[in-house]
Amino acid sequence: MDRASFYEQVYQVVALIPKGKVTSYGAIAQYLGSKSSSRMVGYAMNGAVSVNPEIPAHRVVNRNGLLTGKFHFEEPNKMQELLAAEGIAVVDDKIVNFKNNYWDPNLELDLNK
Repeated sequence: MDRASFYEQVYQVVALIPKGKVTSYGAIAQYLGSKSSSRMVGYAMNGAVSVNPEIPAHRVVNRNGLLTGKFHFEEPNKMQELLAAEGIAVVDDKIVNFKNNYWDPNLELDLNK
């Protein structure tokens, strides 16, 4: 699979993350059948600002709930602000109650894509 089509699949999954929930780069990679490609998911998220229609890239964090992608937003606090607007608390760049806010595409979506 080429990078462009992988990115497109990432964006399709990210578009399905419910408001008030977050997922991880690794969970998306695993869902797409490429468990070792979490870094590629991160690269896709870095370029998500140019995706049209807009996707909720702020809902993708690292496996520990850290806002590792925050510097790819127009302002360093924008990711946290967007999450807070959805009721997700963030302290020191980390999701509070990460497990309670976690959405796993491997459990929530039909694996027979």
